[in-house]
Amino acid sequence: MSVADEIVALLDARGAAAYIGEPVSVLEHGLQAAHFAREAGAADELVLAALLHDIGHVLEDAPDDSDIAAWHTDARHEQTGSAWLARRFGPAVSEPVRLHVAAKRYLCATTPEYLAKLTAASLRTLELQGGPMSADEVAEFKHETYCREAVRIRLWDDRGKIEGLVTAGLGEYLGVIESLILR
Repeated sequence: MSVADEIVALLDARGAAAYIGEPVSVLEHGLQAAHFAREAGAADELVLAALLHDIGHVLEDAPDDSDIAAWHTDARHEQTGSAWLARRFGPAVSEPVRLHVAAKRYLCATTPEYLAKLTAASLRTLELQGGPMSADEVAEFKHETYCREAVRIRLWDDRGKIEGLVTAGLGEYLGVIESLILR
């Protein structure tokens, strides 16, 4: 099975699941984030990272998304997803995915208006993920090679929760997926 086939199979099997208390599915959320990345003129690697930033949610069983208030631990989906992507793509895809949760914590610590715009579900996961970064964590995050790309993904991630938004389908990204696979 090709990597593209593997991604399609994963998202066909589990992508229709509700996305963490939001009005979209996991697949719709990824397609919306990728849509906003393309709209912003992002490089293909970043578009693919935006599309697959939450692949960790479909790779492992996560807590029941319908009751986010009942979650007691962070699923660490960014680690699971990044590790899976790193075996298939280069760091320009996997590293922003690894850092997209840290980017949320960074933005909450450095941009008060960002924190004020988070959805209830995102606020709950923020709490489980450690809350806004400390000053030391902010300094450390800024030294990450892909910190800027992770922040961009985070912002597209936050926008990608619009019920009924029409975007390109997964098939529109198969060429990008194929072109970026590690050989």
